[in-house]
Amino acid sequence: MSYPKRMTKVLVAGHKRHLEATVDALYEADLLHVEDFVEGDDSDFEIGMPIEYGEEVSRKLVKIRSIANVLNVKPTDDTVQLPESDVSKELDMTLEKMDKEIDLNAEELSRLDARVKDIESAEKEIAPFLAFDVDLKYYNGYDNLAVFSGTIPSFNESRLLEITDAYQLFTDSSSKFFVLFVEKKFEKEVQALLIDMGFRETKAPDKSGYPADIYAGLEAEKSEIQAQIESLTAERAALNEKYGNFILASDEYLSILSEKAELPLRIATSEHTFVIEGWVPTNNFDEFTAAVSNKTDDGVYITTLEVDMHDDKEIAKIPVAYDNSKIASPMEAVVDLYSRPKYNEIDPSSILAISFPLIYGMILGDIGYALVLLTLAFLVIKFMKSDGVKKLMYVLIYCQISALFFGIIYGEFMGFPLAGLMSHGEYIPGLIPGLETIVFDFGLFPDEPFTFPIHRTHMIMTFLIATAAFGFLHLNVGYIVGFFDVKGQHGVKHAVLEKLSWIVIEIGVIAAIVAWYLGLGTVGIAVGAIIAVIGVALLTKGEGIKGPIELPGLLGNILSYTRIIAVGLSSIYIASTVNDIAFGGLIWTPADGFSVLMFVSILVFVLGHTLNTVLSIIAPGLHALRLQYVEFFGKFYASGGKAYKPFGHLKKYILEE
Repeated sequence: MSYPKRMTKVLVAGHKRHLEATVDALYEADLLHVEDFVEGDDSDFEIGMPIEYGEEVSRKLVKIRSIANVLNVKPTDDTVQLPESDVSKELDMTLEKMDKEIDLNAEELSRLDARVKDIESAEKEIAPFLAFDVDLKYYNGYDNLAVFSGTIPSFNESRLLEITDAYQLFTDSSSKFFVLFVEKKFEKEVQALLIDMGFRETKAPDKSGYPADIYAGLEAEKSEIQAQIESLTAERAALNEKYGNFILASDEYLSILSEKAELPLRIATSEHTFVIEGWVPTNNFDEFTAAVSNKTDDGVYITTLEVDMHDDKEIAKIPVAYDNSKIASPMEAVVDLYSRPKYNEIDPSSILAISFPLIYGMILGDIGYALVLLTLAFLVIKFMKSDGVKKLMYVLIYCQISALFFGIIYGEFMGFPLAGLMSHGEYIPGLIPGLETIVFDFGLFPDEPFTFPIHRTHMIMTFLIATAAFGFLHLNVGYIVGFFDVKGQHGVKHAVLEKLSWIVIEIGVIAAIVAWYLGLGTVGIAVGAIIAVIGVALLTKGEGIKGPIELPGLLGNILSYTRIIAVGLSSIYIASTVNDIAFGGLIWTPADGFSVLMFVSILVFVLGHTLNTVLSIIAPGLHALRLQYVEFFGKFYASGGKAYKPFGHLKKYILEE
């Protein structure tokens, strides 16, 4: 168990002529969590104005990000850092050069894209007429002929003959498209007939030439343009390769300048002075003071400020930075999913590094799934660059190590038992020939003798009691942690009344039950009852009527841990069902020899266990989280801390000089 890093409240003040140098020093130190200044009516200070270069930096930053978006610049394994001095010196010239090259490329691409759309539109107009070998010029320009072209669901030519037999009809049965030439004097009657038959008009393009020839010409032009587009796209890829490193470094460089320029918007200033308040890790205070003093030639005043640790509002302002070992640090991601601890409460990350994988492993407990997910986690760590994803993968690794351990204890491999077992007079063979289950009959549950490996499906009552007992211990760890939390915040008296009282109640209840079970008589039961009543009295004094009302909830919390066996059994039954379908005779058995059904069985096996592998991440993870967040955290964890975010930046693309 550990508390977050100790913080010291710091005040930095000086003349405005030292403001830029101070901002640079604070940024390079990367230690000060700036506390935003809030203007008040009784203050002679006001929020400052951005540093002068800020507007120009913002303009360049917009431009560089626009270029990065156009070129789709992203960091790769080949990305290299560039010296900051080179980026600063070459920025304006290179930015102008990139702008011109990319504008020319983008303008030409835009023109070609527009032409491709025009061609595709023209092809769409011509396509219906490809069925007829008629020059397009013959579809327009007649004084004595009317031309109808379009589609009709079902053309009834007999109805047309009732109007006139002086017509020429071209039809395409596959597309329902037709072209009809008819004398002008019958135009209105024919038009009414066609509309009645569901006519949808498609005008012929105002062109001359055969549709097939025109279409082929358009296709040829489009192919030529596509080749030009590919060339320009390749040119854009070359620009990405040429300028990619510089764009990433420039973006970072300008982002840093922008953050620096905007810092005055968060601090207090007067006509001639500035004041910055913030928080620095106590262990780094001397380092911080030296860095700022050296950068500003001792031109600023730095001092510490007192904080009232009995004022909850003051404590809420203190930023929280984790202070965990490398082993426990991945669990910070799990804590952050809930909420960061307050500055004056115990950080539960170290406890979760044990309890979360332990519960996950008890639920999953399968060697096969654990090995698959371990491999997956290591592959993600190898190929993913995100620190957040890596932390979660380390959590997954912890969980799979636990699942592997319990898989050995349970003797399970993807739903197959490793050892053979006699159950209700029937022998269930194991995956490893000759490996037999060891039976220990303690007489507690005659129908469920204790075995090793532990067959969960045959020891359900044992597991229900064992998981409830584990929940009881886990919750009491929470009360103990809560005791130390309250003791540090409000003193021993409050800790005893609010947290230790629960343990006293439990001791009393357990003592009464044991006395009854051992036949110690009324006196033994009464002693336990008195202890429990004392605990209830302490709890009532500490938490009021709310405390006793929550007593039944403790039993519910303990019973909630029986989900460990319930969810674990669901995974086993899914896996064993997949195995039965694949190799249990429903599709194929080894005795059938090689056949198509063998490959169907293998496919069912792979798909079924792939699905169960996904569920093996989700179900145990969610239920382990619930037991931590709802049952366990509810006994001690207040949370609600503010993350420590120092003013600074870890440079990824700029080389420190």
